[in-house]
Amino acid sequence: MFGIPGKQAVTMTDKAAAQIRKLMDSGGKQGLRIGVKKGGCAGMEYTMDYVDNVDPHDEVVEQNGARIMIAPMAQMFLFGTEIDYQVALLESGFKFNNPNVSEACGCGESIKFENM
Repeated sequence: MFGIPGKQAVTMTDKAAAQIRKLMDSGGKQGLRIGVKKGGCAGMEYTMDYVDNVDPHDEVVEQNGARIMIAPMAQMFLFGTEIDYQVALLESGFKFNNPNVSEACGCGESIKFENM
């Protein structure tokens, strides 16, 4: 992992942790795996998948009963990210506050990292 000893790779707000716990409990899942893949107008997109089994290569972050697994290829892109869960009048969902992002498209779904 591209981490700092004693510091979690990603953090979650209380709202995000509560939503992830809710998803884990309702679906009987081990947690949520996050990653990045090529795509979108800015070049990269976040991925999120329910997890039945923890991959031994994933970085596991647990906070307030919520568990996130970070796919190995995404670890260097997500270090320092805060995951939030926001509810608005027309939409709700997870939001990534990622200090590694150099650009994002207007829709908020696609991102670009420095030197990519």
